[in-house]
Amino acid sequence: MQDLTTGSVTRHLLKTTSFMLVTMVFQTLYFLVDLYFVGRLGRESVAAVSIAGNLAFIVLAATQMLSVGTTTRVSHAVGTKNRDKATFAANQAQSLGLACGLLFFVAAWLTRDRYAATLAADETTGDLAIVFLKWFIPALALQFPMVAMSAALRGTGNFKPGMIVQTSTVIINIVLSPILIFGVGTGRPLGIAGAAIATFVALVIGTTWLAFYFRGPDAYLHLRPSQWTPHLREWLGMLKVGLPAGAEFALMSVHLLVVYTVSRPFGSAAQAGFGIGLRVIQACFLPVVALGIAVAPVAGQNFAAGKGDRVKATFRAGLMMASGLMMLVGIACFLAARPMIGRFSPDAQVIDIGSGYLRIVATSFVASGIVFVASSMFQAMGNTLPPLATSFLRVIIVAIPVILLSRVAGFQLTWIWYIGVVGLWLHAGANFLMLRREFRRRLVPAVQAG
Repeated sequence: MQDLTTGSVTRHLLKTTSFMLVTMVFQTLYFLVDLYFVGRLGRESVAAVSIAGNLAFIVLAATQMLSVGTTTRVSHAVGTKNRDKATFAANQAQSLGLACGLLFFVAAWLTRDRYAATLAADETTGDLAIVFLKWFIPALALQFPMVAMSAALRGTGNFKPGMIVQTSTVIINIVLSPILIFGVGTGRPLGIAGAAIATFVALVIGTTWLAFYFRGPDAYLHLRPSQWTPHLREWLGMLKVGLPAGAEFALMSVHLLVVYTVSRPFGSAAQAGFGIGLRVIQACFLPVVALGIAVAPVAGQNFAAGKGDRVKATFRAGLMMASGLMMLVGIACFLAARPMIGRFSPDAQVIDIGSGYLRIVATSFVASGIVFVASSMFQAMGNTLPPLATSFLRVIIVAIPVILLSRVAGFQLTWIWYIGVVGLWLHAGANFLMLRREFRRRLVPAVQAG
């Protein structure tokens, strides 16, 4: 356990972000290497994996709910020096994660065929998506207990175990992918299914490994199955904080559903170009995601300890770091869009669509950094409704015009990207203003009391 209520806030952020950043760098490598291998199978395979990736956003939304609720409850308990309460929260999070994972697996397994057929631009892409999902769905279900354990450890200020396990699973995935996809060394290529199997095997190993960090006398938190019996009050406490945060990511999946649906008439090349561009952007966002993950426990412990001035200092430091980082990344993506997309597909049409998407969206990278940091601050203070409201507003601003314009003669995909950029900047501005209001409401009394 690390006490984040004393010492330099900036140093705490840099230290905790560095642990997460190592994980995110390897995660970036996984995204890019996996995309590179699948890209060798053709545009339909890339489009199929991209369609399955939208399902991953749904899981990301649900695990974000679990992660935010767990980190907030555990960090608040640690901030008040209540170890028993922190341990109980961690175990309840684990039981909630197992229940959510099982529920997701059953629902996704029963609807996978219809899901793939609905979003695919053609029958070949749909068939490949179904093959991929047969192994990818179990892999996604394992994310729930794994996220619950990682979030509990982050709540105590301990980022190292998550870094070690995540990095190792990414390496395992990268090693297994060419073996299983192309049959390197085995002579038995599995194609697109091999990519999903590599992910599944890596997550089985990672989930088992992470559980060992809760054993032994030196562990601050311990997994105790006797405390896994659902306590509705604790679950509701986590869901109260976590559900709005998870709903933010669910709204992202709604946005992606709109894009894939509207882009169907443009063919598999359009879906592949968008899918590659989206993967590149996800990889570029991982460092600022790491920063956002670091902001929440630092601000959360200080908020629970009544140190409002340190909460504000955490936001200022996080905002400066996120804005500077995303400006540099955005410039790089704008200038090198075609080479970036071209690394993952030789198809000229795919490169044109993907690079156009990347250049336009790069102009909103700084806004994304503001959104990530502001949302993490709301999570730290246990009030995730304001960022949910701004996310919903963004989806409305983007989705309705896109759907209406898609029926207009001469509709082009670039219209979607431009509308998305405007929506993101409005989202960032609304988050910033609402956070300032939250500070006035909840931090001034805390500072005076201190």
